[in-house]
Amino acid sequence: MMEENVSEGVQCDPKDVEENKGITFLSYIGILCLVPLLSKKDSKFAQYHAKQGVVLLIYFVVDSIIYVIPVIGWIVGLVGYIIGLVFAIMGLIAVSKGECKELPVIGKFASKIKM
Repeated sequence: MMEENVSEGVQCDPKDVEENKGITFLSYIGILCLVPLLSKKDSKFAQYHAKQGVVLLIYFVVDSIIYVIPVIGWIVGLVGYIIGLVFAIMGLIAVSKGECKELPVIGKFASKIKM
């Protein structure tokens, strides 16, 4: 049986995790983060990850804007994109493990999203 995970005050109920794990994977795939955010308002697990996905999406948009700047922007943008991919993979791993684990650096902004 899966045990409850606690991170930053968010409890992941094992039943909630199992029922919503599939749709929660969309949280870290670009604009698809809106699917669990809008369709699973009653799931703390899905909302937690979807909000982190929204912050990650904003991060990628800002990174894309920086990437437009010649030379320096290309370098910073490429490094930023790789970091964003690492964050997305970390989020997907947390979802697969059924954890409510905050992403480094950007995860703290997700808790500020109220829905």
